[in-house]
Amino acid sequence: MAKLDNIFKAALKFKASDIHIVPGEPYVIRQLGGFKRLKSPKLTPDQCKQFIFEILTKNQKAKLLKNLQLDFVIDRPEIGRFRGSAMVHHNGISATFRPIPLKIPSFEKLGLPADISNILDHDRGLILIAGASGQGKSTTLAAMADYLNTHRVCHIVTVENPIEFVHPIKKAVVNQRQVGRDTRSYTDAVNAALKQDADVVVIGDLRDIETITLAISAAETSLALATLPTTSAAKTIERIINIYPPGEQGPMRSRFCDCLNAIVTQCLIPGSDRKKFMSAIEILIGTFSISNLIRDGKTFQLPNLMLSGKSIGMRIMDESIITLLEEEKIDIDDALMYASNKNLFTRFAKKEETEQDTDASSPSQT
Repeated sequence: MAKLDNIFKAALKFKASDIHIVPGEPYVIRQLGGFKRLKSPKLTPDQCKQFIFEILTKNQKAKLLKNLQLDFVIDRPEIGRFRGSAMVHHNGISATFRPIPLKIPSFEKLGLPADISNILDHDRGLILIAGASGQGKSTTLAAMADYLNTHRVCHIVTVENPIEFVHPIKKAVVNQRQVGRDTRSYTDAVNAALKQDADVVVIGDLRDIETITLAISAAETSLALATLPTTSAAKTIERIINIYPPGEQGPMRSRFCDCLNAIVTQCLIPGSDRKKFMSAIEILIGTFSISNLIRDGKTFQLPNLMLSGKSIGMRIMDESIITLLEEEKIDIDDALMYASNKNLFTRFAKKEETEQDTDASSPSQT
């Protein structure tokens, strides 16, 4: 048994979202966004290297030493599956591990709205999953691919680095390709998918101008799903358009508008019970009116148009956060950390202050 196996077991017991192996620190786990140091001696650089190398293959060790960083997935028998990221730094080698659920979660399990499946009811177009790092984008992407695998007879090609969730055989034919192992690059794999009769192309991450261009090309003939590390629909659109040189932005803006189905932005907020995260979701649907705003470069007006699109499933992030507050699933302090327009939350803050004043003025009982 590898030394880290016991740490993985402890992390799962504590329902940790991440495990950190760092020289000069004890074992560290992340719970609800905060760090917890386990009761263990501080790790030396040699111990970190030994423990990390113990679970890597020969090829993975060679890649880590050559590239000075490595993204990978490991399966630990009778424990679980983990996404790992290792890097070389001034004090040795560190690694972070994230548990991957053995079963792909459903939309309901992820806290996504019931009508989220409507955006998948297309044969072509682009669906983007946005959110900051660690906000569950990859899991939502896998849930969408699993929904299509469950309900549609089609050919799905995924391009990932690394492969996290393994899709079982259902209605669809699913080919999963891992960058660096099954294909040299995202670009090569997406190009190949367009020639391989793919009905659905799932791209783990839109990293550069070439990958974004290929995703848009794929969306013109197939259904393309991808993730972006952005925090709102407007910022996602700006990120995609602004990556192009000024002379190319006009044509790409039109191509993007023509194929955009939806942008789903999500963030995970600690629950009021401090036991789990709650999902706050923003949804933009690529309607004719939305496309016109994007073509005119008026992304700052998107929230107002999204507010008027509730009947077709649109919502802004603040609206989703307010719903969680009204249902008492999150606390006002956590809500304000993720809110865009904090003025919308004044009534909740005043209610909190009133309750605190009432508690303070209540006579103590003996």
